[in-house]
Amino acid sequence: MSGPTLVLMSVGLPPPKRITIADVASRANVSTAAVSKVLRNAYGVSPAMQERVRQAMTELGYRPHAAARGMRGQTYTIGVMIPDVRNPFFPEIIESLSEHLDGTDYQVLLGPGGSDTESQTRITDAMVDRRMDGLVMIAPIAPRRELEAIAKTVPMVVIGRHGRSTEYDTVVDDDIMGAGLIVDHLADLGHQRIAHIGHKDRGPSWPATMPQTVRAEGYRQAMRRRGLEAQIDIVLTSYSEEGGYSAARELLSRPVRPTAIFAGADVAAIGVLEAAYELGLRVPEDVSLAGYDNTSIAALGPISLTSVDQDGHLMGSNAARLLLERIEQKRHRSVLLSLSPTLVPRRSTRSPLADSGGA
Repeated sequence: MSGPTLVLMSVGLPPPKRITIADVASRANVSTAAVSKVLRNAYGVSPAMQERVRQAMTELGYRPHAAARGMRGQTYTIGVMIPDVRNPFFPEIIESLSEHLDGTDYQVLLGPGGSDTESQTRITDAMVDRRMDGLVMIAPIAPRRELEAIAKTVPMVVIGRHGRSTEYDTVVDDDIMGAGLIVDHLADLGHQRIAHIGHKDRGPSWPATMPQTVRAEGYRQAMRRRGLEAQIDIVLTSYSEEGGYSAARELLSRPVRPTAIFAGADVAAIGVLEAAYELGLRVPEDVSLAGYDNTSIAALGPISLTSVDQDGHLMGSNAARLLLERIEQKRHRSVLLSLSPTLVPRRSTRSPLADSGGA
């Protein structure tokens, strides 16, 4: 007769119970309809009711199910397409946008889009597929017709891209004015050989409304206005440290080099500083340097970079405001908001020395 068989069984703990709106309603002593209204920020909910329901949510640890909310029409998520995570200007926009959404149910989710149309399209499609309630596109390079097609399906605000659309709102810096501020500042100091480092267009389909393209045109216009048309000198590279470095090596190795460089972004200006140091040149004694964006890096004491402030915080807060108006259907006409930049002079610019610039 065989003995008893020992059977080892793995007994797991039951999965935690998901808190539902019925639980929240019970804790707050209100109806489930009232809880639903609070979640949707619906009209007709008193502040006292909102406070009671939200307190119950906090006590129970209630988290709305994103997929279920999406099926009902809202996910309370805002997608932000960012083209370059290394550019220190973009976090200023995102920080302000997030601050403006504090106190609402909306959460910001970032999508690194990269610097080509294909990668930006992939990340944008992913945001749309996940039924995000609104999109903020920072300097997108997709054709306008594609942006408008997306905007017909989800509320959208575009930052940095010039031109008005009937389908989405736009927040831009006056890049023509900003470039003019730099050229005027340098010309007033006595500079004539003022070079510009721009961002290279990617083929004939590149939109002429991109901020870097408009900024370069602003440089050309300002140089002509100051009687310096013969001195127009543009090197196209990328708005990056590597791009600024390579452009500066080209400019500063010439027999007759510029006495001043206007880098189209602060991040590119940092590359210029590195190149000047390697070549044994001093900023601003041998070459003045100005950037664009007035990032926190520009204000650092050892760098002290003259720069144009296009106020990323104001861009982000206005983009959030316009997007909420679109989501909540408070407005049906598109808005183009153009912000006026300001010049922040620092120690990186000065009058040229009599013998600077080579032969």
